[in-house]
Amino acid sequence: MENELLKKVANKALTKEELRQKVKQDFDLLPVLLKGVGSPKATVRYGCAKVLMDLSEEYPAKLYPYMDAFIDLLDSKYRILTWNAMAIIANLAKVDKDQKFDAIFNKYYGFLNNEYMVTVANVVGNSGKIALAKPHLLHKITAELLKVENLSVTPHLTEECKRVITEKAIETFDLFFDKIEEKEKKKVLSFVERQLDSSRRTLRTKAAAFLKKRR
Repeated sequence: MENELLKKVANKALTKEELRQKVKQDFDLLPVLLKGVGSPKATVRYGCAKVLMDLSEEYPAKLYPYMDAFIDLLDSKYRILTWNAMAIIANLAKVDKDQKFDAIFNKYYGFLNNEYMVTVANVVGNSGKIALAKPHLLHKITAELLKVENLSVTPHLTEECKRVITEKAIETFDLFFDKIEEKEKKKVLSFVERQLDSSRRTLRTKAAAFLKKRR
């Protein structure tokens, strides 16, 4: 059954949507998807990872028993799988009764120092879900996101990339700003105010809208 399913994915005889529906009907197939993520074939690897990501949003409790496997996936040599793992872990934060995310907090946020813009943006973009699921980490998450202004520039993370990431950080702060302490709010407001004269139009607009809501 296992090989048949993955063969069908490899041959494109089974779409990602069909695969997702099959697993929804039988969550005992989750280990098959996890095996598929390790496939040498890109179609199988990314197809299974995408389905796991979609399911993690809808059925976090069903995927939580495999949290360690997703944490291991952060170290994948394939960046797309790392991004998938980041999203899945963020989706599972709300059911993380064993505090597994707390144990890897530094590892997860260590990706803010990654040389690739999309990797950094994934950390920032997923932080809202984590913050709302784990209010006790609000202070630490806020402190991490405030660092994005000072990211090191790399060939894959230009000054303009930094502005895109800063814009994403403002969107993320918007999700939980009302839940943070007053002194943190002041730091966030200062951070947002500094973007009002950005050369990136959408960043200026986002900053102005954020501040307007809070004044």
